Amino acid sequence: MESAADFALIAHRQAQKTVVAIGIAMLALVAICFVAIHAGAIPIPPGTATHLIAQQLGLAPVDQDMLALRTILVDIRLPRIALGVLTGAGLAVAGVTLQGLFRNPLADPSLVGVSIGAATAAAAFIVLGWPLAQYLSAPLLRHALPVAAFGGALATTVLIYAIATRAGRTDVATLLLAGVAINAMAGACIGLLIFLSSENELRDLNFWMLGSLNGVSWERLLVIGPLVLAVILALMRFGKHLNALLLGETEARHLGFDVERAKRRMITLVALAVGAIVALTGAIGFVGLVVPHLVRLMMGADHRALYPLSALLGACLVLLADLFARTIVVPAELPIGIVTSFLGGPFFLWLLLRQRGSF
Repeated sequence: MESAADFALIAHRQAQKTVVAIGIAMLALVAICFVAIHAGAIPIPPGTATHLIAQQLGLAPVDQDMLALRTILVDIRLPRIALGVLTGAGLAVAGVTLQGLFRNPLADPSLVGVSIGAATAAAAFIVLGWPLAQYLSAPLLRHALPVAAFGGALATTVLIYAIATRAGRTDVATLLLAGVAINAMAGACIGLLIFLSSENELRDLNFWMLGSLNGVSWERLLVIGPLVLAVILALMRFGKHLNALLLGETEARHLGFDVERAKRRMITLVALAVGAIVALTGAIGFVGLVVPHLVRLMMGADHRALYPLSALLGACLVLLADLFARTIVVPAELPIGIVTSFLGGPFFLWLLLRQRGSF
């Protein structure tokens, strides 16, 4: 039998491994951000980028000949990178939470209807919201689509949660099945809206539903960003709860955890984070599925390590996908959802075959 000293040594080594992995992931994220700043349809050399940032901070004199480059860097590229980091971290953390809650490595945020709810509301506003749009002022009109998407995400989550909850208890299997049914119905609604849409509306629908970090502004980011960051930090506090749930709900209750309360909070926080992200970026698939499972394969099932590593690697994945999407067909741009689906689809199939013992 292993002694207490042996367990302490194993825990110490695991903690060291986690610290090293987090350090490597942070360095990788910084390197990818550095490349993303410079690469694009209009490349910005490193020295020029540093000088432009210094100008923006008032640490260097303003060069009128570089105003266009400063606009590209400060108003387009930097908020896009910040949104990519928040999107990747938020989707990955949501995936960790749902996989731990369902005790299923194939769970991701789309399964509880958050993404499809946001997509349906956004599609409805694009196709049917024009009578309302004429009564909105320009500032309100700019935010109407993200607000509609966010509202759709929350409404769908509340509906699914109400279906799965009886006598104060939430049945995870019912929640999952309700999510599948809502996804099917919402997909039918989106198909009908596509049928009713005009050519311009169809272009907007396709681009928004396939996901993109394009068009984000500091104004929108400062509204959504603090919410997503706060939710990510709040979800990370549930690492011990999810570790206990690995033993089963009954065992977790015996260990003193309020399982039902934790379920409600985790599902609500996931809905807030994913709803806010989808409201700005559209539907970006597979990040919440692929990243947590990869980290689990490398680091084990301890959610206290899964959370920070998944957040960092999720940010890296989304930034890399966006970098590929906006440079591979310059001056055009691929929707980022296409890139993540090309990566995530084969990985999802590999997971299924692995679970069946084919590999």
